[in-house]
Amino acid sequence: MTTIYIIRHGETDWNAAGRLQGRVDIPLNNRGIGQAKECRDYLTQFDWDVVISSPLKRARQTAEIINEALQLPLVLMEEFQEKFFGDAEGMTSEERKVIFPNRSYTNQENSTDFHNRLLAGLTRINEKFAGKRVVLVAHGAVIHELFDLLSEEALELHTPLLNACMNHIQYEQDKWVIKDFNIISHLSEFAK
Repeated sequence: MTTIYIIRHGETDWNAAGRLQGRVDIPLNNRGIGQAKECRDYLTQFDWDVVISSPLKRARQTAEIINEALQLPLVLMEEFQEKFFGDAEGMTSEERKVIFPNRSYTNQENSTDFHNRLLAGLTRINEKFAGKRVVLVAHGAVIHELFDLLSEEALELHTPLLNACMNHIQYEQDKWVIKDFNIISHLSEFAK
């Protein structure tokens, strides 16, 4: 059975400021680097076969830090880039509420295209790495959308995904099954 641990990238300055990043290629900040290191240290307890990442800098940096210890093939997959939020990218939550009160951002990626892109990525992983254990570093909207698409019942998934959280899915009996969501126990700032 194929197992995927989906990790949200570490924090960036735009995350800290509440700015919508989308496809804007923002690097990790110092806190994000520390979060990626804590993911790395936690993941060394288990056996993995491959690390996959969105090509955007914040995800790729997180994956590279994790892979310092794992020393596995690192594959960049365009399918797991963050959603393109169009004209809302770079805006704070307050700015978006004023300009786009209904959250219909002009020039953003079409929802159907976003769904299809993510499902194609999962299919590609399951075909290329069937039966393997995969670390996948992606983005908040990507993870939320994947879990919305995979859930068979209404799940309480609309809580904010914290930076460097871990999420776990497995391919069982010809379908993806959600095992864990928004796990943060490996992060020292929440271990108290």
